[in-house]
Amino acid sequence: MLSPFSFLLDWLSRWLGSLLGAPERPFGLWLDGELPRLSSAVEEQLRPQPTDAAKVPGSAPPTSGQGLDLRKWFNLDVIAPGIVGILFLVGWEVAVRLTGVPPYLLPGPILVAQTLVREWGSLFPSLLITLQITVVAFLLATVSGLLLAILFAQSKWIERSLFPYAVILQTTPIVSIAPLIIIWLRNNTFAAMVVCAWIVAFFPIISNTTLGLNSVDHNLLNLFQLYKANRWQTLIYLRLPSALPYFLGGLRISGGLSLIGAVVAEFVAGTGGQRAGIAYQILISSFNLQVPRMFAALVLVTGLGILIFVALSALSDKILGRWHESAVRREN
Repeated sequence: MLSPFSFLLDWLSRWLGSLLGAPERPFGLWLDGELPRLSSAVEEQLRPQPTDAAKVPGSAPPTSGQGLDLRKWFNLDVIAPGIVGILFLVGWEVAVRLTGVPPYLLPGPILVAQTLVREWGSLFPSLLITLQITVVAFLLATVSGLLLAILFAQSKWIERSLFPYAVILQTTPIVSIAPLIIIWLRNNTFAAMVVCAWIVAFFPIISNTTLGLNSVDHNLLNLFQLYKANRWQTLIYLRLPSALPYFLGGLRISGGLSLIGAVVAEFVAGTGGQRAGIAYQILISSFNLQVPRMFAALVLVTGLGILIFVALSALSDKILGRWHESAVRREN
């Protein structure tokens, strides 16, 4: 019985075959079901083998009791950073009160929280504008990066011809080219800011995915060649599943970079009005020396970045599940 992942790959390969005019039974693999079995073999090769506690000397066998599992309530991944954050905020507030630093230089966290509540009506809509730019740029970077990475994997000549230009986009500071993009697209400021954010977020996806597509196990690749699988079948059943962890890792990086690119573009554009992003609110606050309001806007931007990273990390763990080593949590 095929897994849902194998069934999806089988359906995609059949659709690509019909789209490209491939014969229904290339090399006798379509109807015999060899490639679905090869796909299952790939998943089995990539899936970490669970350890049997009964076979490990000195290990305690699993218990069937219904005792309280403290690990569900005390997650060190959450508690440890939380304690550090609380200590930092307490120390910050105490230091501000003891030294008497004026609020226009360094406000305390309590004043920042009060300002955030008071200015929520003006800051949150601007944050939503920045979120729109971030999401659109991230989706464009994901689609374009994935398609170009697949194209690079199919042709080394194309990869050698185009990949250096992707590196140029990555190494060129976005602050230096953002004014040009905004001038060229002055009639559509939203599109200009999306382009700036896309440039920043594009490279991690294409770089990671290309690396994953080219890092296939040679033993599995030889197995596919032994069964006379064509280029598209090898891509669908072998290269894409092998590159999935690399692609998801690129997504986690690209999500935060999309937000950074959007904020930088808003700083350069300086667009106000109803389409003003959170960066414009920071600029206005700095001009008026409203430092607590600046900190409140920074808290919103930081929270949005953390939310994006957590969401993409959860998506990665959900997709990889228990079949890849990076998603399996071990005690040692």
